[in-house]
Amino acid sequence: MLPPTEPEKVAELASKRQGPTNYGFVIHDYESMTVAGYIDITNIVRGPFQSAYLGYYIFKGFERRGYMKWALGVVIQKAWKELKLHRLEANIQPGNTASIALVKALGFNQEGYSPAYLKIGGRWCDHERWAILAAARRGAVRPNPSAGRSGRT
Repeated sequence: MLPPTEPEKVAELASKRQGPTNYGFVIHDYESMTVAGYIDITNIVRGPFQSAYLGYYIFKGFERRGYMKWALGVVIQKAWKELKLHRLEANIQPGNTASIALVKALGFNQEGYSPAYLKIGGRWCDHERWAILAAARRGAVRPNPSAGRSGRT
């Protein structure tokens, strides 16, 4: 399923992903409460694995303003504290330098490269695998809710 391209559809998707194996989170602009983006934790595997995939996107006009860094920080903490996950994995196309910089800043480590990993727009795309462990996240940069308002990341 492709993510919604219309902000009004994001809340609908998030409402459908409220556990137990998928959770969706809407990102809002701090001042206007306009939908700015979306994050999801999907395919949660319990038992000895305690792992899931992390997906996210920001709508045009909200990029490079700190919204995603702040929101991912909040969601990652929720993954550790409330969902009791051990590991989150984000798969990113190699040319998506902004997303790679974002996960690096949040403490993710590159674990590998997957050729033809995911079909996007009708073609198979390569992805880098980035992951973070709960133990590695402790003590990392704390989310800053004012980052999105200041225009800085």
